[in-house]
Amino acid sequence: MLVLRVDPDFRQNNKVTTSALNHAGRHLIEVFLYLQILDILTTLIGFSLGNSEASPFVRLMVHWGPFTGLVLSKIVAATIAFTCLLLRRRRLILLINYWYAALIVWNLYTALKVLNS
Repeated sequence: MLVLRVDPDFRQNNKVTTSALNHAGRHLIEVFLYLQILDILTTLIGFSLGNSEASPFVRLMVHWGPFTGLVLSKIVAATIAFTCLLLRRRRLILLINYWYAALIVWNLYTALKVLNS
């Protein structure tokens, strides 16, 4: 038999849940920011090895200089991520984090491919 217990101090427990959700959102943003730094580093390594940028948006920004273009694109990406967080679209941030993790792996692969040739 299933017994459900209702806590008399439900509002206080609700605050704990909200705090846990804020912690989860903060964790997603931290991972997002770390992935952005890794993407900048691996892209700059690729540039130094002669690779080019695949994204048309970032390629357009890189005309102002590799580092400046990458930083500008990351500012746009961070703005979108914080907007997702404010709109409570945490799952979208999680999917974006997986996307950037795959991009970092791709950057490393292309760099190793150039080094091994």
